[in-house]
Amino acid sequence: MAYNVARREPLVSSAAQKTWEGRVVAGKFPLRGWLGGSDHSSVFLTERLGQAPQKAAIKLVAADAGADQLLSRWRSAAQFTHPHLIRVFEAGRCQMDGSSFLYVATECASEDLSQILPERPLTPEEVADLLPPLLDAISYLHGKGFVHGRIRPSNILAVDDQLKLSTDQVTSVAEAGSRPRRDVYDAPETGEGTISPAADMWSLGVTIVTALTQKAPTMEGDRVPGLETLPEPFRGIARECLRVDPKRRCSIAQIQARLQPSGRSVPAAPEAPPVKQGSSFSKGGIAVAAGLAVLLIALAIFYPRGKSTPASSQAAPEPAPASSPAPAAAEPPPFTKTALSPGQVVRQVMPDIPQSAMNTITGTIKINARVEVDSSGKVTAAKLTSSGPSPYFARFTLEAAQRWEFTPPQVNGQPVASIWMLRFRLRHGGVQASAEKLAR
Repeated sequence: MAYNVARREPLVSSAAQKTWEGRVVAGKFPLRGWLGGSDHSSVFLTERLGQAPQKAAIKLVAADAGADQLLSRWRSAAQFTHPHLIRVFEAGRCQMDGSSFLYVATECASEDLSQILPERPLTPEEVADLLPPLLDAISYLHGKGFVHGRIRPSNILAVDDQLKLSTDQVTSVAEAGSRPRRDVYDAPETGEGTISPAADMWSLGVTIVTALTQKAPTMEGDRVPGLETLPEPFRGIARECLRVDPKRRCSIAQIQARLQPSGRSVPAAPEAPPVKQGSSFSKGGIAVAAGLAVLLIALAIFYPRGKSTPASSQAAPEPAPASSPAPAAAEPPPFTKTALSPGQVVRQVMPDIPQSAMNTITGTIKINARVEVDSSGKVTAAKLTSSGPSPYFARFTLEAAQRWEFTPPQVNGQPVASIWMLRFRLRHGGVQASAEKLAR
């Protein structure tokens, strides 16, 4: 049953909503199929008409006294360009059976995280892969002066090959005011005062606990029972997110630091890592590839391994300079210049970042990776020495760096291990990379 939120009177029954299938909203959004409804809204499958129709979802909400404010929020959300936020195509007003509604047309998600958790909890590896894109999206919103206000599993969505956070309830910090606390995902102060970015941190903490345990936490004063069962770093992250005092909650940057401490080496991914069986994020779950945490969320999120090409085909790589011979010492160096072959790059792998994400780059993002290479020319370990402003781009870049190949340097005719610095430059139009061999 749908209701007018202001009067709380029945507006249109669910059965009546289903009869709207086949109608066209605003002359451009045909209602292809009813996906569900709530006490004040209804969602349909639709498409954006044009030369190449695009599948979309359209939400109809009963217009009430707050309609202008809600419509303004949706139109603000239409300006967001982050790859991990649901895209809003259009928002406006319409009439259905003589009643006034607002509509918002968005990307169509295949499913959401709340459909998975009743079947099984996520593994720590899956949560570790879910958080970076989620944190990037939240950070983007906060940087634009918005709060999400409804972070929870049902709003973590799968759209094609991307994990995305819903945007239809995003609120400007300037206009955010008190609202009734609906459930444990809402911060304690929600019903008492202004909603702030700290409230999103509370919701994120509840989401982490729920994802790992299939059960939302309960509060006992300032204490959250059961956190001691969580593995680190999630125990500490959840504890700091679930502070009753919003001023004491952790920040996004602090969570990112806990997930990937500075300078931590990451083992190189194998050529073909085995995939854990029984994990998928569709009606069957969340799929995770072993190795360097490759996460598939439904048709939801997949961190690709990267496009590999011969080094000669890449744009303007810098030549790898030869190492200098060992400096003179009290005793002669063990090798002479003529006995040392410097080695070179034979295979570059560029970060395979979705174009939708590349389109958000302005200027140049600089990311450097230090890789250790064995005597066969394979990377055995890699770590970022400069990760740039976005963990999202850094993750793709680090994984690509782990798959480079080299001809090993030779000393007196024998191949030896080496260390290289790989420099990636990410721009709107593409990625460039260069390599420099470091002295051991």
